Amino acid sequence: MSLHDDIESLVKSLGLELYDISVVNDNDDTIYRVSVVSGEMEEGKRKGVALDRCVDLTHLISPLLDVNPPLSGDYRLEVGTPGIERKITSVKQYVLSIGEKVALSLKNKEKLEGLLKDVQDSKLFLEIDGVDRVIDFGEVSKAKTYFEW
Repeated sequence: MSLHDDIESLVKSLGLELYDISVVNDNDDTIYRVSVVSGEMEEGKRKGVALDRCVDLTHLISPLLDVNPPLSGDYRLEVGTPGIERKITSVKQYVLSIGEKVALSLKNKEKLEGLLKDVQDSKLFLEIDGVDRVIDFGEVSKAKTYFEW
């Protein structure tokens, strides 16, 4: 198994879903960031993730990284949620964003905003101003979730 798969197994063991793993440089710090979302849905939306769950997951992942370092040199492990407004770059991340509002930029320069209702294969099912629309994943150049305040 790969390190990614091992981390995903640990995430799932706590009832969470792995959203993303990234390496970020912040000033002189290198951060190995593991982003997770809840595996549970409530009223069509994902539940939040409690800070205690992130701490528990940090305690599970840290020894794994001691044995299999993801990077050479010094780095800091950071476990948390990807935030309420975040980029979407994969079909899996679309699936994990069902029930949220998304903003899409299409390759034909069209911009769409609506509720992501479903994802099937590479098809995105959105509700835009009360009208259902199906978009193929391949038509999207950029995507993100957004929150209306």
